[in-house]
Amino acid sequence: MDSLTPATAGKAEALAARYGRDAIPHAGPWNETIAAMLGHRSVRAYRPDPLPDGTLETLVAAASSAATSSNLQTWSVVAVQDPEVRAALAEVASGQKHVRQCPLFLVWLADLSRNARLAEAEGVALEGLPYLESFLVASVDAALAAQNAVVAAESLGLSTVYIGALRNDVQRVAGLLGLPPGVVGVFGLCVGYAADPGEVKPRLPQATVLHRERYATEGEAARRAGYDALLGEFSARNGMGPEGWTRRVIGRLATLRAMAGRDRLVAALRGIGFPLR
Repeated sequence: MDSLTPATAGKAEALAARYGRDAIPHAGPWNETIAAMLGHRSVRAYRPDPLPDGTLETLVAAASSAATSSNLQTWSVVAVQDPEVRAALAEVASGQKHVRQCPLFLVWLADLSRNARLAEAEGVALEGLPYLESFLVASVDAALAAQNAVVAAESLGLSTVYIGALRNDVQRVAGLLGLPPGVVGVFGLCVGYAADPGEVKPRLPQATVLHRERYATEGEAARRAGYDALLGEFSARNGMGPEGWTRRVIGRLATLRAMAGRDRLVAALRGIGFPLR
């Protein structure tokens, strides 16, 4: 099925699941790939079933096919199988049990060390390497690569969840994985067969995130109130409490304590080889 094929029967249902029936956007071209992407949900319970042989390499091939700034390819990934290391990573990530439970756990890295080694071998200095821009490029490269892997995994019937809480202690993660200076674990990724796939979590309406020509905030408060109600209903159905989006944002960002150590991230990054000039 290509992008010019008329809308499938599941199009309206997929959009309603993602945005709620009161905020379904007008969407034109549609295909199975788009439908699968709209069906994405984070899964935090996995069956112990092993993955087919070669799955890791397939996912990394998909990751390698993502865009990368100037073809610098400033990302790497570590597949972690050792139970003790998994347990330690789960501890860093505030005890998230699925880090230990999933059959495949990947740590995605912003990696400037490879190009630093290249420069040393070639006898040149890379004056731009220690700057914030280079770190940002590496982090974006890692995110693009990982998202390609997620789309590939889900196309194979697998489920995933990102683990941003590895940034709670980037120095400990670096020690556990033997990372050289200039490499940081940006996030982890659980991959496996879902024990409980759950339902699609609704997102902010498109009118809140899509701006045409210029950024506009008119009507944002009313749309946020509607989304609060929609997400609150979703959360209540899924045993996550009745809170809507507004309270969750405030709870996550109102105090430094809620950052779980990530308020010290700049100093930690400098400590593992990112000068961030």
